[in-house]
Amino acid sequence: MAITIGPEEKNKLMTIIGEGSKVLQEVQDLQEGLRDTVKHVASELDIKPGILSKAIKVAHKQSFSEEEHDFEELEAILDAVGKK
Repeated sequence: MAITIGPEEKNKLMTIIGEGSKVLQEVQDLQEGLRDTVKHVASELDIKPGILSKAIKVAHKQSFSEEEHDFEELEAILDAVGKK
């Protein structure tokens, strides 16, 4: 199945690709800024940046009970093999 791209379709594609690229760059910039802020705050509070990032993600997704369940399974597995 071949795609026919006329002038109107070409303009739409160019617009969405340009806008999409701009949005993705903004997201990347925001993620980098958040990463820098997390590192700074974690350093001030003497905690690991990864733990703070995880807390942000869990809070955002409101998935604490799911994370807790996963950790309990992990704990049970490690208990079973004597690695806790």
